[in-house]
Amino acid sequence: MTVQDTSFSCYLRSASQTNGIVSASSESPGAYPQIFKRAVDLVFVVLALPIVLPFILGMAALIACDGTNPFYGQKRVGRNGKLFTMWKLRSMVPNAYTQLDRYLADNPAARKEWDETQKLKNDPRITALGRVLRKTSLDELPQLFNVLTGDMSLVGPRPMMPDQQGLYPGTAYYALRPGITGLWQVSDRNEGSFASRADFDATYSECLSFRTDLSVLFATAGVVLRGTGY
Repeated sequence: MTVQDTSFSCYLRSASQTNGIVSASSESPGAYPQIFKRAVDLVFVVLALPIVLPFILGMAALIACDGTNPFYGQKRVGRNGKLFTMWKLRSMVPNAYTQLDRYLADNPAARKEWDETQKLKNDPRITALGRVLRKTSLDELPQLFNVLTGDMSLVGPRPMMPDQQGLYPGTAYYALRPGITGLWQVSDRNEGSFASRADFDATYSECLSFRTDLSVLFATAGVVLRGTGY
């Protein structure tokens, strides 16, 4: 599914083309991106943490059974190009990234897939529990703490790794806080190329409003229930 397929712009023709995502065409962004978006993030996190924290700790205990850290921190590019540490529940084997180059060198098809999407559908480094967490995106729940500290937002561009910046053709990303979820995540999800994210980020930036964010959050619930992640 492409940006054109979703028709997610400031004047959406039909909500049915966007899997239920509703446009914010009648709203002026005004103070929302500058002030109220951050306030909404904080209120949501404060309300959600008491509910999700027991789950995070429970999953962390299961992951830690192999004797390693259940949490995984990785440098990502934030607003204005500032680097920050993004947190996730570990879904891969320990030292997974040291194994990546060797695996790609031995598997040309995987190398091609990685170069285009920066992801692998059948990644052998993912653990059994990690595969469940990834399909439901529950491995990303610790990013609520990134939202709390102001490095991320509930809704925004998909967080980008520093070495991926050369593959990203747009500029909208750098004006926004990366999001736990976003327009790309609820549209193309795992099917689009890495470069296509720039189109989604530009569209989201143009349509940024409370209604847009609320629509993306509702659409995210459907994505989680369908378990389309990997």
